[in-house]
Amino acid sequence: MIDPFDDVYFMKKALQEAVTAFEKDEVPVGAVIVFKNQIIARAHNLTETLTDVTAHAEMQAFTAASNALGGKYLRDCTLYVTLEPCQMCAGASYWSQIGTVVFGASDEQRGYQKLGTQLHPKTKVKKGVLAEECGLLIKRFFVEKRNLN
Repeated sequence: MIDPFDDVYFMKKALQEAVTAFEKDEVPVGAVIVFKNQIIARAHNLTETLTDVTAHAEMQAFTAASNALGGKYLRDCTLYVTLEPCQMCAGASYWSQIGTVVFGASDEQRGYQKLGTQLHPKTKVKKGVLAEECGLLIKRFFVEKRNLN
């Protein structure tokens, strides 16, 4: 039997958040956090809107998920994010003890892997879910930014 709530399904929800960020002229990264096949947090980058360098999609999602669950640990949750987490977000995922991180596009320059940041030892990672779609949205954003300047 096919599970309608698979990684692709939830990554599409994160991608919808990324599109919302794109429409707000934010770097188009979106995230959702899932607990028992239910989305408990949806977020996108808000660094420009909030004038806050820490307002990444993942950071917003961690806060919303912790509030939804009434606790700071997200051990039984999965983070779906359209771009590989940066060092800051990877560090926050470490402290949240999130169970699984699933990301779309890799970030060859600023991603946690390139920078050698460690996730929590029990955190599972799945890479490349809808990587092409996630990467194209980010590339489009920066191409449009360059062409405006």
